[in-house]
Amino acid sequence: MNSQPSSTARHDSDVCIVGNGAIAKTTALGFAQAGHSVTLLVPAAATEAPPQQGAEQPWDVRVYALNHSAHTLLASLKVWGALDAGRVQPVESMEVIGDGRQPGDLAFDAFGAHAGALAWIVEDRNLNQALDAALKFAANVNIVKGRATGLQQGADSASVTLDGGAVIDARLVVGADGGQSWVRGQCDIGLDYRSYHQRAVVTNFSCARPHHGVAHQWFTGHEGIVALLPLPGDRVSLVWSAPDTLADTLMRETLSEMAVRLAVLSEDKLGPLRPLLPEAVKDVPLALIRPHAITAPRVALVGDAAHVVHPLAGHGMNLGFADVAQLLETIAARESHRSIGDDRVLARYERARKEDILLMLLATDGLARLFGADLEPVRAVRNLGLNLLNKLPMLKRRLMAHAMGK
Repeated sequence: MNSQPSSTARHDSDVCIVGNGAIAKTTALGFAQAGHSVTLLVPAAATEAPPQQGAEQPWDVRVYALNHSAHTLLASLKVWGALDAGRVQPVESMEVIGDGRQPGDLAFDAFGAHAGALAWIVEDRNLNQALDAALKFAANVNIVKGRATGLQQGADSASVTLDGGAVIDARLVVGADGGQSWVRGQCDIGLDYRSYHQRAVVTNFSCARPHHGVAHQWFTGHEGIVALLPLPGDRVSLVWSAPDTLADTLMRETLSEMAVRLAVLSEDKLGPLRPLLPEAVKDVPLALIRPHAITAPRVALVGDAAHVVHPLAGHGMNLGFADVAQLLETIAARESHRSIGDDRVLARYERARKEDILLMLLATDGLARLFGADLEPVRAVRNLGLNLLNKLPMLKRRLMAHAMGK
């Protein structure tokens, strides 16, 4: 792996990937291990994840519930084994609780899914550190730092111009640069956007009672959706999808005050919660973003550049890893006479991802709307639906299999 600052140089590679998150790095690693030359364009200020010192390091407030498809992809790229296993928590089961006077109840468990775990909770820093380490051993990855200012798409290649004057020529440009994707914007791809008027408030707590690997989620109506995800040891990660007004309050309060709120919502299921030290909390605005296309001439989009969904199902990152896996598979299966960025090849990628993306968008958006309604008749119907689904084992197994990516 080579790392170069932007200059007046001209870089040439099979693939240029724009982005600096886990999805961009995984895409770069996947193409490199498939034998393609790769240029990874990252912001000038980008730094690697700091090295960890076991449990001494603070717990990252940004975590992902990675499913079996993500696990398979990362394992195939030799990344999963490079994670700090002591900071990865398997999810053994999940409990979903409705709201109102007679709340519904829905439970999933790994035993019923014939699997060792439903998912794995992984910190963003742990994942990025493993990817950074893997990229250091990828001989055909060139990391260039700079800001893209122009994208030119030709019949046989595309060029990305940087603010320092450098140019990256590639047969394929992959936009892995997030929900506000610059690459997507350069391609004039229209999109549907709707704010949920919510923010995901994330932080970590220690719990007085063992969580036993159970992920808890409460649909509270007017207070949003609260999830407590298990972390190694007696620790949990909070993801509270809170309406903007409540999010403002939560961000002003101390984490000890937030813990009191959670004890009421969770009926003290995990015992008293205490903020992990050093205290850290973040909030992220929530919106639905649905681009009208995920490809353009010589361009493919992956991850949040291709779709942004509500986090209530915890599958935004999994959807991105599925994009990467499908793009790698589609390009590997192309005819020998077709270029890596051939229009027909990219059209196959888009068709292969269309149904999965649409189903996840519809499911998460529908659930967010349904459980956001604060009317008693609606509460009664949705709680009845949770209870009914809980009693239909075949349908539950199908839902679990889809969520697990199996």
